[in-house]
Amino acid sequence: MIDAQGLYKQFGTVQAVVDLALHVPQGSIYALLGPNGAGKSTTINMLTTLLRPDRGTIVIAGHDAVRDPDAVRRVIGVTFQDLVLDRDLSGREALDFYGRLYGLNATTRTQRSKELLTLVELNDAADRLTGTYSGGMRRRLELARCLMIQPQILFLDEPTQGLDPQHRAMIWDYLRMLQSQHGMTMLITTHAMDEAEILAQKVGIIDHGRMVASGTPADLIGQFGNDMVRISANVPADYQPSWQDDTWVRNWSIQNGELRVGVDHGSRRIATILDGLRAAGLQISDMNMTRPSLGDVFLQTTGRALRDEVKS
Repeated sequence: MIDAQGLYKQFGTVQAVVDLALHVPQGSIYALLGPNGAGKSTTINMLTTLLRPDRGTIVIAGHDAVRDPDAVRRVIGVTFQDLVLDRDLSGREALDFYGRLYGLNATTRTQRSKELLTLVELNDAADRLTGTYSGGMRRRLELARCLMIQPQILFLDEPTQGLDPQHRAMIWDYLRMLQSQHGMTMLITTHAMDEAEILAQKVGIIDHGRMVASGTPADLIGQFGNDMVRISANVPADYQPSWQDDTWVRNWSIQNGELRVGVDHGSRRIATILDGLRAAGLQISDMNMTRPSLGDVFLQTTGRALRDEVKS
């Protein structure tokens, strides 16, 4: 449903996206991760026809996004990180107005508005001005808005940013329902690792405009073994452990003085790791062992932790 090859976009001297490839099968959810300034927004803008790539091809649901952007716009729904609802319209009016823009007749607009307000549990607030809605209510109305045209593909930019855990879980339930019951294809950008792990069948990590890692969450996390050992010991960046080539080591890195080692069995390997640090004269201040996560993959591939920040 989404097939992009060799995407390249430059602004002045800045290479925003470089030879990026992306493939999203029908009915799947793809999560796009990246630090601020990595090229996520530029990529989304090209995929949704808001920007033309300098080079490369984009095919959305069989339509060439460069040659026939209008055809692409008829089959996609988009929710932006910044809410774009008119605060002076009621929830029902906002949906009706959006349906008018896409040429839906009055009967269809009324029917779909009723169905979608029920779906996102906003019937009781349907005739209130959206300016009185909470953040969670506005996010849910945004989702309903982009579903008015029954799109084949949803592009969701930070769909749960700023929501409390209850409303985040509610949005996740809606998205899973759209996938399972309607076979909808989705591409989301998110700063929440748990969101990507829970929702996505495939994850892509971009940094400096390039795709640096992609695969299923399980495959990416599996590169780190069964356990992740973290040791704070002010480890120098040029530290070379004696065990780095041993078969039990799946992955290791040094980030801000912390040694991170993905291993087969943490409880069996901690002593060896600690002995190496002590032999190098390093004083250990803290240590813990956890299951590897998508956050570890992100840190390893970009050198930075992913956290809630402003839009990139």
